[in-house]
Amino acid sequence: MTTSSASDPPTDTANPIAAEPCFRSRSWFKRKIFHRSWQVALGCLAALTTAIPSPAAERVSVSYGPLELSLSVKDLETYAETGRMSNGLAFYARFVDDENLEQLRDLLRQQLDLDAVAISQILYSSFGETSLQQLGELIQTDARQNGFYALRSALILAANDPEGLTPLNIIKHFPTPTVRIQSVRAIQVANEFTQLLHQTDRIRAVMSEQAAADIATDVSVDFARGLNLQEFGTIDWQQETLQLHDRLRNRSIAVDLYTPNLSEAAPVLVISHGIAADRQDFSELAQHLASHGFAVAVLDHPGSDRQHFQNLLRGLTQEIAEPNEFVNRPLDVSYLLDELEQLNQPGAPLHNRLNLQKVGVIGHSLGGYTALALAGAQLNFDLLRRECQSSFIDLNIANLSMPLQCEALRTTLEAQPLQDNRVRAIVAVNSVSHNVFGQEGLRSVQVPVMLIGGSRDVISPVLLEQVCPFTWLTGTDKYLAVIEKGTHVYNYQNTSQNQLFPGEPTNPNPALAHRYLQALSLAFSKVHVAAQPEYRDYLRASYAQSISESPLPLTLLNALNTAPLTRSLVGACPGTSENR
Repeated sequence: MTTSSASDPPTDTANPIAAEPCFRSRSWFKRKIFHRSWQVALGCLAALTTAIPSPAAERVSVSYGPLELSLSVKDLETYAETGRMSNGLAFYARFVDDENLEQLRDLLRQQLDLDAVAISQILYSSFGETSLQQLGELIQTDARQNGFYALRSALILAANDPEGLTPLNIIKHFPTPTVRIQSVRAIQVANEFTQLLHQTDRIRAVMSEQAAADIATDVSVDFARGLNLQEFGTIDWQQETLQLHDRLRNRSIAVDLYTPNLSEAAPVLVISHGIAADRQDFSELAQHLASHGFAVAVLDHPGSDRQHFQNLLRGLTQEIAEPNEFVNRPLDVSYLLDELEQLNQPGAPLHNRLNLQKVGVIGHSLGGYTALALAGAQLNFDLLRRECQSSFIDLNIANLSMPLQCEALRTTLEAQPLQDNRVRAIVAVNSVSHNVFGQEGLRSVQVPVMLIGGSRDVISPVLLEQVCPFTWLTGTDKYLAVIEKGTHVYNYQNTSQNQLFPGEPTNPNPALAHRYLQALSLAFSKVHVAAQPEYRDYLRASYAQSISESPLPLTLLNALNTAPLTRSLVGACPGTSENR
């Protein structure tokens, strides 16, 4: 993880050219250099789209060892607007295929819908500053200094310009004559992203092979004649909104409570949302679970919900998520359970309708962190300090949730136990946990856990944030579900998350991914929260195969087949003992 200061010297420690065979012909060698340099330039221009941000920049310069490739901003502008190439651009275009050239043109014109106030607020937050600091090592000023301030200025000015927040307009507003791209370091970073993709594909193949082996040796079950866990159940339910206020923490919490009509007390599930989301994002999941006999409480976390993010964009707060959320979120859930216990007393409004001896938590993204903390995972500040302050480039540089996890170091609340013994099991969906807990912090989790991730999740990469943590869990009841081509954001009506994560790939079928979430969370909760073992068949690899559909194939593993996965991960999980 790179958080070096703007005054730090460049840390180029390797020249990728040196790794090329020296016996190639000179013409081949020159073509190779230009081809790789142009790829780096395209990649860094792509980074300008979503991550970066007077005198306008006149040239974009790509340094590559002793070489420096230079492009006129005017030439880029002409190409973006008309498709015509200058002689200078045409020279470099010889080393790039037509598809990449068209992608460059589209990229230069791609617009991000954020105004100057909103982008300024994001970039002045700790999350934004950490991200800019990293990017500034790659995209530097004319004087070869970290581009932190120049990038921030360019982004804000472009957002305030009638032409809008496009990569081309950002480059035009870069406040030095030359935008310098440090390609050696850029290649190192790009290599980590590439390695993460390759390792994710390799691990996905290992999971598929293991699941197939499990299915071949498992008892055959005809799921077509069984229950359809993706469909709503037959139980009626009521929904009410609770407005709670924790006086000890001066914290107001809104909760939607879905209560099924049962003759006996219902087991309880709490749903915790991610950053820039709120309880409305999981109303359909809550209704689904309530229709199958669970009481479901979906709460808002006021320091990291959608309203908080909108307040940030309006200039009413300073952080995307308050650092104290890493403590407050689990405490929100514990406080909610305390209040439900009071409301469930004889003569109280709920009057024994809830079985608070059977409680589970489902969390998405930072809500997944929340669920793991409640299950006993311990914050690992030593690991966080080491990874967040390191200048070493490893797979963590490709983990876009790292700046968020590093925010935990800024919490001002005293260290305190976050585990709640009332929580019997958890489902963590696209969770963040790799560095905030690490291997040591996750070892203390002993309740049943299901981790769900998507192979195209660029915010919480499945390899680092779900697969590695799955192998670190030491409990006997653990499950790992991976949705191939699945992404981070399930609810595409959530415009706040779309603003915060504009580079997130489009989920090819979000409704299908949501049906997977409904079925898996229901089966898991029936077995490990409601104590109904007859649902255990639905936690088999064969069940996942039976509901798996294109374009989002689903794979499910459990604790019994962890060994092959663990062996294939040797050296792939930053922060573990074998990687220090």
